[in-house]
Amino acid sequence: MDGGTTPVLRRPSAMDAIKRFDVYRKIPKDLTQPTTAGAAVSIISGLFILTLLFTEFVSFLSVEVKSELFVEQPKRTGKVEKIPVFLNVSVPRLKCSYVGLDIQDEMGRHEVGFSGDTEKVEINDGEGCLYTASFEVNKVPGNFHLSTHSAQEQPTEINFGHEVHSLTFGERLEGSAAESGAFDALKGSPYMEGDGWPSFDYYLKIVPSIYQARSGVETRNFQYSYAKKSYSSFGHGHRVMPAVWFRYDMSPITVKYTEHRQPFYHFITTICAIVGGTFTVAGIIDSIIFSAVNVFQKAQIGKLS
Repeated sequence: MDGGTTPVLRRPSAMDAIKRFDVYRKIPKDLTQPTTAGAAVSIISGLFILTLLFTEFVSFLSVEVKSELFVEQPKRTGKVEKIPVFLNVSVPRLKCSYVGLDIQDEMGRHEVGFSGDTEKVEINDGEGCLYTASFEVNKVPGNFHLSTHSAQEQPTEINFGHEVHSLTFGERLEGSAAESGAFDALKGSPYMEGDGWPSFDYYLKIVPSIYQARSGVETRNFQYSYAKKSYSSFGHGHRVMPAVWFRYDMSPITVKYTEHRQPFYHFITTICAIVGGTFTVAGIIDSIIFSAVNVFQKAQIGKLS
């Protein structure tokens, strides 16, 4: 018999059995070959990945606002819905004692000289008026207008040259939602000259809107578009008293805005796609460059078959 030692076979351990499932088997460094082209591709790929990751992270943190249109069914309460209105307008050539607000609508409301939540501030050395009012109108077609109808005495000259600083319907919006000009379309509109006793008409098309924040809180407000004109009118041979009219009509379509942020799982999926896709494409490019360099080198030494 051979006096040598009989080798002892080691039984595979549980860890060895698990290692069989490794699909990312490592290649010893001695079998790899670094290249200048590969280094350049790696650096460019790294910068590209960092740029896309930063862009995707900014997109993940930002809030998107999605919109949808629908016809909202009226509430079956038997009552007409009320709409809050906020108006701020300056009339620099008519004293505050003459300026008043009248409200009319198709439900029969006819209020001359609204005296609720209003404020009059003298401007232009007392010759003009900054008029502010908060009031409610029925959700039906109608109008409200600035006039001298409620004044105890009429001025000898009426100049309703004006500038609308703000006109909003519904709850006041704050933050990013308020940036949309449609919620206060007349804000910043140019001064309208009032020489020659003209009247002014603003035709407003009001669109009900719902703004839902990410917290789930809903704010009901109204966007509007407008057209305007100035004119001098006569009735029964006499000039009609000038006024500033805001005539409004309701749209049957409601617009709903919903704040939306990209879900976290979508962010992670995109990150994996960016990293994996970039490395895959970079590997293909590196292989093409490496093969091309080898072919070129063999051609130079005449070994290209």
